[in-house]
Amino acid sequence: MLSVLKSPRLRQYAVILLVNLSVLTTGMNLGWPSPMIVKLRNATETPLYRPITEEEGSWIVSVGFLCSVFTNFALGMLLDCIGRKYCVILTCVPKIIVSILFIFATDVWMLVLGRAFIGIGDIFLLSVVPVYASEIASKDMRGILCTFQHVFLSLGLVISLSVGPFTSYRTFSIVFAAIILITSIPLLILPDSPYFLYSKGKATKAIEILKLLRGTDQAAKEEIAEYAISMNNEKVDKLKLLKNRLVLKSLGISIVFCAGAQLIGFNAVSFYLQTILISTKTNVMPEIASVIIGLIELFASFCTTLVTERFNRKHILISSLIGMLIGMVGLGVFFKIRENTQEVSGFMNYLPLISLILVVYCCSAGMGSIFWVLIAELFEGPARAVGVSTSLLITAFFIFLTTKYFAALTLDIGPATTYWLFSGACAIVCLFIYYCVPETKGKSFSEIQEALGDREASDNMKQTFVPVERKVIKSKNRVLK
Repeated sequence: MLSVLKSPRLRQYAVILLVNLSVLTTGMNLGWPSPMIVKLRNATETPLYRPITEEEGSWIVSVGFLCSVFTNFALGMLLDCIGRKYCVILTCVPKIIVSILFIFATDVWMLVLGRAFIGIGDIFLLSVVPVYASEIASKDMRGILCTFQHVFLSLGLVISLSVGPFTSYRTFSIVFAAIILITSIPLLILPDSPYFLYSKGKATKAIEILKLLRGTDQAAKEEIAEYAISMNNEKVDKLKLLKNRLVLKSLGISIVFCAGAQLIGFNAVSFYLQTILISTKTNVMPEIASVIIGLIELFASFCTTLVTERFNRKHILISSLIGMLIGMVGLGVFFKIRENTQEVSGFMNYLPLISLILVVYCCSAGMGSIFWVLIAELFEGPARAVGVSTSLLITAFFIFLTTKYFAALTLDIGPATTYWLFSGACAIVCLFIYYCVPETKGKSFSEIQEALGDREASDNMKQTFVPVERKVIKSKNRVLK
């Protein structure tokens, strides 16, 4: 199929677009709680025998993230067992089953169970797709192609926010199931990652795919030589690897970054979007406002693809966090005024909507789209599996915390204080990125690792691996010739 397209760049675009069809339905699932929790709490709209409670709603929203904390390490091993392509296809299975379960759900436990399974699959998918995309994309296109994940995630979210509020629970569930089935079929024609194929001894097939994706035989040979180095490095004992100062530094940065990226509160705001809009009690219709915010997020994700290769990663991240900080402060100010005022009028009617738009736009244009790109770029070769798996675990755990306890927190300390806490987290993460996170734009994985540590640590890594790497490259070049 790829040979139909003449340009190697177009072939890379085609592959990344296809794999991100699976992310579209993940976006729909992430947007599902916003309209559906409102319906499930309504006695006339719920398909269940009774409306759900606040506690049950928080579990429906968050249970998938909690379960994924305990399953991601096991699922991560599948990356090297069955390959990136079949991992993506595998995540479609729970989606299809659960979407059908949702159509016929009559009790809370069915929704909790379904959200647990679909959440496990979605979190796993969001870690597989960046790995697959980074191995399909050439170095000069890696940044822009990896941002496609957030574009499709946002598109799925828009579908949920646009269709969900205006249809019944069961109608939306049928639409959800139909889209999952339609988008799963094209995944079958994806090529597997050339890196994975080479690791399984299928060098000829890997070279064949690389020629299509890179355009020349020479470019394919050069990348195969890099694979040889990486394959050799992956034989290193994991315990020995974790004693390396650069690996530990990368791991430490990723753990703090992952925790901070969730404590800024975007997921809590996103999952409870319609509930938040209803609680403002302004003249703006919550259903219409949620659609507007969803479209803004989609627009922001498209903007990211334009600015990713023009600006440094750190500049984009810091700018997005500053915008989110302002938006969270605005939400806090509105709810603080609302505590002392029965009615709001004029500009105050639109302050929560403007603040939410600012939060959503800034996160989608920065943190949301570059987050996993940066995580994947922080690790090289043998450290990548450990680093990405750990990052995924931390991310899932902190998403669970923020989404499970967001509603309870707003009741205990008030919405104003809650949003100001999120704004404080934005400021802290902003400082952390400025002082601790390396710039990764336009750099190879080896260059990023060197930028992370001092010369002595970099030399230690080279002394460990380089002698064998040179032999591997020479022997590999003889085979390719």
